[in-house]
Amino acid sequence: MTIREFKMPDVGEGLTEAEILKWYVQPGDTVTDGQVVCEVETAKAAVELPIPFDGVVHALLFEEGTTVDVGQVIISVQTGDAGAEAPAAVEAAPAVAAAAAPAEAEPAPEVRQPVLVGYGVSTASTKRRPRKAAADTSAQNGSAAPAAATAPAAPAAPAAPVLPAVPAQPAGERPLAKPPVRKLAKDLGIDLASVVPTGDGGVVTREDVHAAAAAVITPQAVPAAAQAPAAVPAAAAAAVPAQAVETSARETRIPVKGVRKVTAQAMVGSAFTAPHVTEFITFDVTRTMKLVQELKADPDLAGLRINPLLLIAKAVLVAVRRNPDVNASWDEAAQEIVLKHYVNLGIAAATPRGLIVPNIKDAHAKTLGELSESLSALVATARDGKTSPADMQNGTLTITNVGVFGVDTGTPILNPGESAILAVGAIKLQPWVHKGKVKPRQVTTLALSFDHRLIDGELGSRFLADIAAVLEHPRRLITWA
Repeated sequence: MTIREFKMPDVGEGLTEAEILKWYVQPGDTVTDGQVVCEVETAKAAVELPIPFDGVVHALLFEEGTTVDVGQVIISVQTGDAGAEAPAAVEAAPAVAAAAAPAEAEPAPEVRQPVLVGYGVSTASTKRRPRKAAADTSAQNGSAAPAAATAPAAPAAPAAPVLPAVPAQPAGERPLAKPPVRKLAKDLGIDLASVVPTGDGGVVTREDVHAAAAAVITPQAVPAAAQAPAAVPAAAAAAVPAQAVETSARETRIPVKGVRKVTAQAMVGSAFTAPHVTEFITFDVTRTMKLVQELKADPDLAGLRINPLLLIAKAVLVAVRRNPDVNASWDEAAQEIVLKHYVNLGIAAATPRGLIVPNIKDAHAKTLGELSESLSALVATARDGKTSPADMQNGTLTITNVGVFGVDTGTPILNPGESAILAVGAIKLQPWVHKGKVKPRQVTTLALSFDHRLIDGELGSRFLADIAAVLEHPRRLITWA
């Protein structure tokens, strides 16, 4: 047979890694060219990966939840005649195979590498070998690894710490467990060496960890649990009697990766690169809210999603047309202001994986109905976690609707590379002076943050005032257009 390898592609224009969220195939499954085999999350979005050839899945090289560098082999597929010998380089045991033979612990390289079920990766064969005796393993743990990065013929894997001998595991052996199970054990303060494995091939399962955690509060279980790196602070743990230790950690550590990681980095970079200015305006939107209801009943717009955000987006586009200089970006290398003659309108969307800002391409050229369709598609795609990296690139302005959470307003941080971001506050019935009398009116507050290198106070104020003017008297959607 012939073994073909499928490597992690660059799915995000220069991104260097991606996390495997879910495998849709298992070893032995038949796959065809173009079939989606897994879903991965880059620093920008979740993406489904299709296999580029036909065959039978030979091995999955990484577990779900593992972050893999671009260019690394993630799956191998058998193609061609079954009688041919498979190349030695692809005789890797599948990362998710339950009955895989244990591997020995080897010296650790200085540079961190993505690991395969805790045993590391290699540039040649990753076939697992029988473990050596406990004494040999202990001797290797203290040694430094050769330069594995420069010696492909002698790859090394991260060293496995020698855990105390307990009845649950043979002495000197590193417990077999998947990364999520190891994290669960760490969060619960459970030493994996003290857990009796019930999984195939001696693998510790989540149920095994939970069973061990349930026994932690007994006096017999305390010595073993005390040897594990628990999440409870040392001082706090010392102050609590051993019998009172809770089965759940007092702290939870959440790895920051994928969308959340890039969002954090981008916001820090934006906050300390672009000089932010934020201005506010509070005004009456009663007429706009009435127009929303009228448009919902309009048969010409039947089937379209009509809401206040749609008219706010349209108001922003009208204000951009009246103040085109706000639609720009800063070229740091050339020290130039780049005026944009198009509007890619970003809409901040909260998703289970974090905040993303997809944008509606060429929003300035869309009719109200087309804008509604684009908004609906954008929201649905973001909710399903299917937003592509291209949908989040080249934005010019952004709207963030904090009002859906009942928040009056805020001081939003610019999406990197953009000139302004508009925060829309909650629309509430409030007492308001209308035609000389105090009446209950629908009132909201807008907050506009902008890059002061691109937009001075006068331009920013005019732009914000124009947005409010359109929403206060929505007939300007026609007269100003």
